[in-house]
Amino acid sequence: MRIKLRFTSNDGFLVLPVHYNYLLQSMIYRNLERSLADWLHEEGFRYYKRKFKLFTFSRLFGKFRREGDNLVYTGQVWFKIGSPYTKLLESLATHLVKAHEITINRQKCVLDAIEVEMKKEFKGPQLIKMLSPMTIYSTLKDAEGKKKTYYYAPWEKEFEKLILENLRKKVLVFNGNEDIPSLENAWIKPVKVNKKNLHVIKFKNTVIKAWSGIYELHLPEPYMSMAYYGGLGSKNSQGFGMWEVVDEGNDNLQECSKNERWEEIG
Repeated sequence: MRIKLRFTSNDGFLVLPVHYNYLLQSMIYRNLERSLADWLHEEGFRYYKRKFKLFTFSRLFGKFRREGDNLVYTGQVWFKIGSPYTKLLESLATHLVKAHEITINRQKCVLDAIEVEMKKEFKGPQLIKMLSPMTIYSTLKDAEGKKKTYYYAPWEKEFEKLILENLRKKVLVFNGNEDIPSLENAWIKPVKVNKKNLHVIKFKNTVIKAWSGIYELHLPEPYMSMAYYGGLGSKNSQGFGMWEVVDEGNDNLQECSKNERWEEIG
């Protein structure tokens, strides 16, 4: 399931720091049923020692200008949230409809609309564009035994391998460890990606390297649906890995293309 939230600041402008992912994530948690928010934050969907939240969200889209370390949005702003766990988005939408407003960074905004996306069906390879950058990494040890996080680039072979392995775990944990198809003939390939698509984003005190751009994605079900609704790569619930199919007839994608300046500020 995917929903789009459209909102407008009561003051006529919304001021956010450049690295605003945490603020959007916090807004989502605050507007969930309390027991659901607590379970999702503390437990989530467990795969051995790993915990998956199984939701993702896009960057913000709308007219804005940059002032120092802040972004000033004017007019209507929107972003998307997706999850294979429909209860999460139903809870969020219900709470926001009752409240009639959204508070982000202590600024109140009028909720203009909540749009529910029709269910997607995928056949064959898809050309996709990232609505929030994608990240995948390994935790390594240096010569002194200290842990170090290494973020992979899309043209490194480990990038595809780890993206697919991450996706396999999500499907296993969400489906209750049922038998699932092989990923032997699956792939994700960069099509229009260069160094300008690298984004260095701060989430609390963590620096994350992630990639936007256009890719070709080929996955059997149920992997494709999990990737679409739950996100590609790691740190999805922190605002990474949401994508849209590249389709000239897709009004949402056309609207994104008019507001792509976020790619210049990551």
